[in-house]
Amino acid sequence: MKLLRYGAIGAEKPGILDAGGNIRDLSGVLGDIDGAAISPAGLAKLAALDPKQLPLVGGSPRLGACVARPLNFICVGLNYADHAAESNLPVPKEPILFIKSLSAYCGPNDTIMIPRNSKKTDWEVELGVVIGSVCRYVSEADALDHVAGYCVINDVSEREFQTERGGTWDKGKGRETFGPTGPWLVTKDEIADVQDLDMWLDVDGAPMQRGSTKTMIFNVKQLVSYISQFIVLHPGDIISTGTPPGVGMGKKPNPIYLTAGQTMRVGIQGLGEQNQVTVQA
Repeated sequence: MKLLRYGAIGAEKPGILDAGGNIRDLSGVLGDIDGAAISPAGLAKLAALDPKQLPLVGGSPRLGACVARPLNFICVGLNYADHAAESNLPVPKEPILFIKSLSAYCGPNDTIMIPRNSKKTDWEVELGVVIGSVCRYVSEADALDHVAGYCVINDVSEREFQTERGGTWDKGKGRETFGPTGPWLVTKDEIADVQDLDMWLDVDGAPMQRGSTKTMIFNVKQLVSYISQFIVLHPGDIISTGTPPGVGMGKKPNPIYLTAGQTMRVGIQGLGEQNQVTVQA
């Protein structure tokens, strides 16, 4: 299933994509695509529906983030071997974790706001893992039992704020609109091998990132298990699992950064695409 949320900011409704790629309204079935909806019981209930019997949503509505605001938005740094190499940084011995501010959480095609005084706003296509049941001290063998599905995330980052202003990475990661998520949550049964998905990101039509989840240092099972040793994960929580090479910071001989008026196309095989325009805050 491909689950989504559509409508104006703050007034999103739940929906599902039918076999023809049309949005069907789930408002008569549930209140939102939230933790309860994507629990094992919730997904079983949705799987029993015939989307063709649900109301058809006309036009091209705005898409919200594919899951209602999570309790935790956890990100993993330097989790692709080829990205660590382009950053001239050693491969981590354990996952690098940080929390992305929920104020960054937004729809997949929402406008990206370049922060005031920003000189180094960058892009990062990432695989998002959506949690479906409570995770605490989960083993790697059981980790995927707690995953509801997957989505596309653009972990927008301000590199000067992140690395040159003291402290942790959070300053460069949490600005509003820095976490586009969606267009939909694809349930895990639709993804044959989450560790073999092509990833891409273009800026103004020019290819910037081309990669694959094959080169993740710590795979999805390892990440879910590892994070659950430190943070209790709840249904609806999201893990953004790191980015492949091709970020602006890593471009040679000169880094490339975003400015107002640019467009991004961001996608992962089987999980859909995002399209964003940048503006000055």
